[in-house]
Amino acid sequence: MFQHIPFHTLRPLTTAHLAQTMTLLSLTSNELQEQIEAELASNPALEMLDEIRCPTCRRLLKGGGICPVCSHPALTKEDDPIVFVSTREVVSGFGEVGGEDDREESSSAVVEDLATYVFRQIAPDVPPEDRKMAAHLLTNLDEDGLLSVPLAEVAMYFHVPLARVENLQRLMQRADPIGVGSLTPKEALLVQLDVLRETRDVPEYASQVILEGMELLSRRQYHEIAKRLNLSTDKVKAVAKFISENLNPFPGRSFWGDFRQPSAPQTQIYYRPDILISRINDTNSCQLMVEILFPIWGTLRVNPLYRQAIQQTEADQKDAMKEDLERASLFVKCLQQRNNTMQRLMQKIGLLQRNFILHGDKYLRPITRATLAKELGVHESTISRAVANKAVQLPNGKIVPLADFFDRSLSARIVLKEIITSESHPLSDSELVHLLAKEGYEVARRTVAKYRAMEGILPASLRRPC
Repeated sequence: MFQHIPFHTLRPLTTAHLAQTMTLLSLTSNELQEQIEAELASNPALEMLDEIRCPTCRRLLKGGGICPVCSHPALTKEDDPIVFVSTREVVSGFGEVGGEDDREESSSAVVEDLATYVFRQIAPDVPPEDRKMAAHLLTNLDEDGLLSVPLAEVAMYFHVPLARVENLQRLMQRADPIGVGSLTPKEALLVQLDVLRETRDVPEYASQVILEGMELLSRRQYHEIAKRLNLSTDKVKAVAKFISENLNPFPGRSFWGDFRQPSAPQTQIYYRPDILISRINDTNSCQLMVEILFPIWGTLRVNPLYRQAIQQTEADQKDAMKEDLERASLFVKCLQQRNNTMQRLMQKIGLLQRNFILHGDKYLRPITRATLAKELGVHESTISRAVANKAVQLPNGKIVPLADFFDRSLSARIVLKEIITSESHPLSDSELVHLLAKEGYEVARRTVAKYRAMEGILPASLRRPC
């Protein structure tokens, strides 16, 4: 007969188990190693044996590293990846991890600021005697990409005619992002309109609405603008829609350069993968081997001697020792749950993204965390934690974020780059929309502009034919 246990006594343990599992799931392999070492140092009920066992089947591994059973399971399909938790030492595309090297110094990511990005574009067209003045203007851009210094003040500082400074400003304004270097949001919008007119139709009264109704436009007071300009409300609404879809009053906040926003965190560079994916053989129908790296060289367990010692200790110390024991047991269980979740996740990803893994970015399937969570029967936040900050080494040695497997725009951006690379004349974003549609990618013109900027590709008006 089972003893009745009230529900409220189970709930704290369940909540603690879930919370700690989620915390461990979000850690990279390096962070997990630090967490394990911290637990070993602080909890006497936890111990590390000097032996290597498979984290999944607990088989003793004499040579350490890869389990001969879990790495060779019976597969039902050739496309099914072999997924297992590995305790072998991590290797990366640079070689064995742990050796001394200076790659972080020589290979660190360099992210351009807006001023440098714009100057690189306009430098060939700036007279040598004006380059110092151009650099001065660009260093006075605010975070919105607008000039924070009057042109007349710059002219006086350099003792040059105002027209020379204005010529430099016009050059800046037609660089990417269009409108950068304008003095006001209104001026930036008018510049963008002028550039758009070179490649597409612009609503007839767009400039007038910006010039005379800007403050009303931001408050969506379309009826007031219509009265002021003697236009119909429908025409004003059409202009407002065009402006919201195609223009940006703050160019510095738009998509430009090698990354999405100038205020975004710098691109993360991965040197040590958390997951290794390799081919078993070199045939087209080869199976994939996916190793989830477990960063401890030994066997973590609850110390049995500590459990025995509780029976012999004094009553006033028993409670504290029992807490240590429960915490150690919970930690080991949560680690096992983390490994199990990562295995299930990578089993699914290895199957769904097989072509991407083997053949490159163009073959990435558009999947979402929510879809995968539903298929695995877990909450979306579980997938998000499992994916966060992890890195995967692909069979070609390239290390990529695990989040790239969920980048729905990646394959479309690759096709876009191919189209632009082979263009005989600079194609407008509208033309690129139609060409992408023929390739099976239905996207809006504004999305094309975003993808183009993410790949560092200039607008048609600034591109030269290949």
